[in-house]
Amino acid sequence: MEHTRRVAVVGSGTMGNGIAQVFAQSGYPVVLTDVSPEALDRAAQTIEKNLARMVKKGSLGEEQVPGILERIARSTKIESVRDSKLVVEAIIEDASAKRDLFTRLDELTGPEAILASNTSSISITEIAAATKRPDRVIGMHFMNPVPVMQLIEIIRGLATSDETYREIEELARGLGKTPVQVNDYPGFVSNRVLMPMINEAIFCVMEGVASPHDIDTVMKLGMNHPMGPLTLADFIGLDVCLNIMKVLYDGFGDPKYRPCPLLVKMVKAGRLGRKSRRGFYEYND
Repeated sequence: MEHTRRVAVVGSGTMGNGIAQVFAQSGYPVVLTDVSPEALDRAAQTIEKNLARMVKKGSLGEEQVPGILERIARSTKIESVRDSKLVVEAIIEDASAKRDLFTRLDELTGPEAILASNTSSISITEIAAATKRPDRVIGMHFMNPVPVMQLIEIIRGLATSDETYREIEELARGLGKTPVQVNDYPGFVSNRVLMPMINEAIFCVMEGVASPHDIDTVMKLGMNHPMGPLTLADFIGLDVCLNIMKVLYDGFGDPKYRPCPLLVKMVKAGRLGRKSRRGFYEYND
């Protein structure tokens, strides 16, 4: 089914290119924007690889691929969002950068457009306050990898209207995802539960309770987790884990969210996990 409602995705990194792909697969015309032409080229290559993998698995017909790719336009100009009815922001996890971007998106788009953020922890209420339409601002927290994972946390800011929520909930179901309604508190649900578990696993390493491998084995075999918390931390990025722990700590002022000193030290050392080839494990692939 083809859609006439155009979607813009701002930020073409891991999350942004996955979000653009999912919308294009569902028939939406998408404009993917990024300040970096190189990032846009990488995003296009990633999307092509993802689609090829889906064809190989049999979950997508080869004849569908050209149409999906044609629906994704690329641009380095933020003005390209202008005619979009929905804009999904997927830039760096920085509150100031997001506020500045939403002020600009508010100026560029029509008053009926919904402005959504893929933030994993930053306040939707705070982001919405940078616009003149806080009722049309909402959180759409996709999970990584976006084309595979079913969940979207839909976060309501203080002013998000019922109509805006209903539109995004319906849209999420149309993408083949499962939407969950969450109110705007630090870390939402996913990271408020996940990150303290990861942080506690890092405390176990720091205190010599067990090795990273053995801690992960306990959680996989004992708790039936598909991936151990330290392997998952490396996959997410230890810098991202640290930033989210800081959001929780600042947001609640509760010492139970204090980032583990070993996590802080590893980030300072540049051991960020898979993306730097070294975190709790080494990656040579």
